[in-house]
Amino acid sequence: MAFNLFDDKSWLTLRPLTFTRPVADLRLGILTIAEKWSHHLQTDFGFQTQDYLQRKFGLKDTTLFINGSICPDEELLEAVAALSDGQVLHAADIVIAYKAKGISDYHEAFINLKRVAYLSGFVKVDYPEQVFGYNDVELKKDFALLTKNRTSAKLSNTNTVLGENIFVEEGAVAECSTFNTLQGPVYLGRNSQVWEGCHIRGSFALCHDSQVKMGAKIYGKTTIGPFSRVGGEINNAVIWGYSSKGHEGYLGNAVMGQWCNIGADSNNSNLKNNYAEVRLWDYEKESFRKTGLQFCGLIMADHAKCAINTMFNTGTVVGVSANVFGAGFPRNFIPDFAWGGAHGFDIYALNKMLETAALVYERRDMVLDETEKAIIAHVFELTEQYRHF
Repeated sequence: MAFNLFDDKSWLTLRPLTFTRPVADLRLGILTIAEKWSHHLQTDFGFQTQDYLQRKFGLKDTTLFINGSICPDEELLEAVAALSDGQVLHAADIVIAYKAKGISDYHEAFINLKRVAYLSGFVKVDYPEQVFGYNDVELKKDFALLTKNRTSAKLSNTNTVLGENIFVEEGAVAECSTFNTLQGPVYLGRNSQVWEGCHIRGSFALCHDSQVKMGAKIYGKTTIGPFSRVGGEINNAVIWGYSSKGHEGYLGNAVMGQWCNIGADSNNSNLKNNYAEVRLWDYEKESFRKTGLQFCGLIMADHAKCAINTMFNTGTVVGVSANVFGAGFPRNFIPDFAWGGAHGFDIYALNKMLETAALVYERRDMVLDETEKAIIAHVFELTEQYRHF
């Protein structure tokens, strides 16, 4: 039976990453949250999400609904599978899943259905920094899921592999590079490439059709999503796909959305000079929120870009379609559709942004269709209040 993944209130607290997607479309580990559930349940999925996203992320005709902010594990899967019609699985006030007809949302499910308590722990993503925070544990779980009872393809003998915890999909190639799997697994997706002279530590995932450029240094807890290209120095970062950080520069304790580009020699700080707790902009609070973290770098939403030599301060949030350039440190919250840098910002006009996005898609032999344009236009309207330049 197919299932739907619903957004709970975490969709609000995960902005700007969720302005352009349901929560379950977040990549965490190797797979998106939706793909994790689908692999385990061996069936198709849909989304119950915001109205303006629903056209792209369709809803399935089914009675099983699962919280899209929660990652599956074996015990949780058993509890969901055991649900009968008319039951809701919950942990305190968190709705994990429910099975019923005629229920409009998870609030109604919690009130009207028979409650089944779940007492064990689980991974739930509520804030952007948790994407890189949970990436190591989820990457290891996904690695075990995707490689179970399978045989890895062979790597060239020009490479050095420490340990044996590496899996290479068909079509993946690497030359003259080192892979250290002693601290975590290394996964190379189909048709991925690791160019000469790279040094990579697990846990690490390079998803399909992506490339690591020559001489890159990549530390553990890092995921490079599909159709991306990276270089330089990367540590505990998650890049979702169709994005580029192709040159020297540091990216650490960071999340980078789709269709993003980071210019050459750009860097983000992930530790304050006084070692103090990092705060991040919170769209729900409309103020900065304490993260409880000492290490927290860059959160960059879809379609955002920065020019060469850009410097991001510790705990910087860059909104959807922001375009950052110029000398100096820009402020720690760069609103969606902002155009500028430390010298000041203007509004990145919607028609200009769409022209650029169409060219970016065209380079990938894709078309920026009317559905995508409508989502971007809606986000432009939603975020108008933050652009007080």
